[in-house]
Amino acid sequence: MNLHLVVLLSYALVLMALGLWIGRRVRGAGDFFVASRRLGPGLLFSTMLAANIGAGSTVGAAALGYTNGIAAWWWVGSAAVGSVVLAFWIGPAMRREAAAHQLRTVGDYLEHRYSAAVRASAAGILWLGSLFILAGQLWAMGSIIGTVAGTPPWVGCAIGGAAITVYFTAGGLLTAAWVNVVQLGVKLAGFAVALPLALAAAGGWRGLTLVQPDTDYWQFWTVGSPGVLTLAVIVPPFIVSPGLLQKIFGARDDRAVSIGVGLNALGLFAFAIVPVLFGMVARSQFPSLAAADAALPMILVHTLPPMVGAIGLAAVFSAEVSASDAVLFMLTTSLSQDLYKRFINPAATDSGVLRAARLTAVAAGALGTALAIVLGSVVNALTIFYTLIGVSLFVPVVAGLYVRRTSAAGALATMAAGVCAAGLVHLATGGRGWGMLSPAVAGLTAAVGVWMVTLVFFGERSGRF
Repeated sequence: MNLHLVVLLSYALVLMALGLWIGRRVRGAGDFFVASRRLGPGLLFSTMLAANIGAGSTVGAAALGYTNGIAAWWWVGSAAVGSVVLAFWIGPAMRREAAAHQLRTVGDYLEHRYSAAVRASAAGILWLGSLFILAGQLWAMGSIIGTVAGTPPWVGCAIGGAAITVYFTAGGLLTAAWVNVVQLGVKLAGFAVALPLALAAAGGWRGLTLVQPDTDYWQFWTVGSPGVLTLAVIVPPFIVSPGLLQKIFGARDDRAVSIGVGLNALGLFAFAIVPVLFGMVARSQFPSLAAADAALPMILVHTLPPMVGAIGLAAVFSAEVSASDAVLFMLTTSLSQDLYKRFINPAATDSGVLRAARLTAVAAGALGTALAIVLGSVVNALTIFYTLIGVSLFVPVVAGLYVRRTSAAGALATMAAGVCAAGLVHLATGGRGWGMLSPAVAGLTAAVGVWMVTLVFFGERSGRF
């Protein structure tokens, strides 16, 4: 067993032990879902940034940097733009609604604002989309451990899935928030040490600029994905993502939201270039990789000194694990609160809902692992997730907050139109879209258009609150 694998396995055991220890403080579903609404700016910042620096922001962004060059900055940079909107506009408004009406999930909000039918529809879409993003995170773990140990990716998926499931199941948001503090520290330290040495291996910045596999490799303002058009793919779903909004539901006040999520935005703006540079360094060192997802693990294992590479791998592993617990958060709350408590067993006690959430976490971990093996790509899985969430939830959530005439019928119609339009464009073009009309843009355009029509024919004359 080599040094890198020993470090990763030891670190996974530490995370599980920490989660089990903190989980002893969980006394009910309120602790599990919203951490008793006591998260201050520091904990909110760490749990948000830890969730946002995941598989897509490390392994996925490095793969895009390896293939597409400097324009891959927009993959994480778009999340930073979305964080600004979330910090100062959507986030505080949603937190106030959640605190005033004791809402625990985005499904709670959708039923409060619209109807049970909207809640059920959103829960179904959320479950489908969240399984894809969980698969993306787990596939990244499989790639890392596979590169280190020479094992098939499914072995790494199973190890990572087990670690996440154990510590998250112990305590939900309360456990995740504290474990994320440790993970964030490991990430920042690991990348801070590894990046300068990786650049030096490529001959510094001057040596890196010699890497020019095509004429667009150094074009930052590229329009298509992963260029500026990535904003349309990531920003709308980012600001209505249940996994992030429900962390905000746990904030103690609006100030905690603005400061915590705002600092997360600054962190993402700064971090966005890091995985891209790793990917470009990998292109200079390993110009013919069979799979671009292997770019970051290859640099950490084969280019850097063993101890530095091990620290860097622990940082990447932290990224995948912390993002995965955010996805499990979405899945467990959606099933246990939005489906089980609301439709299957309305008389369920607090302890019954907590038990359902924990069972869901175990089942979701197993399903996500299976899907990861089938998809076999980080960016493919995350793109599916972002598109589904954006085209289905962006209009109902934002319009529900600020346009009182938005009706339940209008919300359902926009969700259906967005998903159908995105699906049709995806099927017709193999996911490529027609120029700037990507599946995500087509779905959002259809959702907004149908929403405007419903305001005329189905708009409510008075608000629900």
